[in-house]
Amino acid sequence: MPFSKQKNVVNIGIALVWMINGVHCKVLNYVPRHQLIVARILGETYAPVLTRIIGVLEAGMAIWILSRIKSRWCAILQMLLVATMNIIEFIAVPDLLLFGRINIIIAAVFIFVIYRNEYSTHVSLS
Repeated sequence: MPFSKQKNVVNIGIALVWMINGVHCKVLNYVPRHQLIVARILGETYAPVLTRIIGVLEAGMAIWILSRIKSRWCAILQMLLVATMNIIEFIAVPDLLLFGRINIIIAAVFIFVIYRNEYSTHVSLS
């Protein structure tokens, strides 16, 4: 697969992660665990509305990724957000994470994919 096409496919995959986590998991609350995480970290009073706001912002991130506008800034923000969210969750709510503390490894892989997709000039498969 040519590099630019591969980069587009990876971009779509990254955007889907943000969109699914934002809309499906948080806005539509199909994964209530996300609201429990928000409640435990930010407080129960506003957890439902804050969870939905976070979900909308994640959907916005997906749109930004697909737009390719200021893509390096977008990649930097994604990496910072994923790292920050996962470090906080690793410390504060490991029992609510899908894979417990192993989630931090999955987050690190996702950060690497974002980095590699944005900053690689070519991909060598040999």
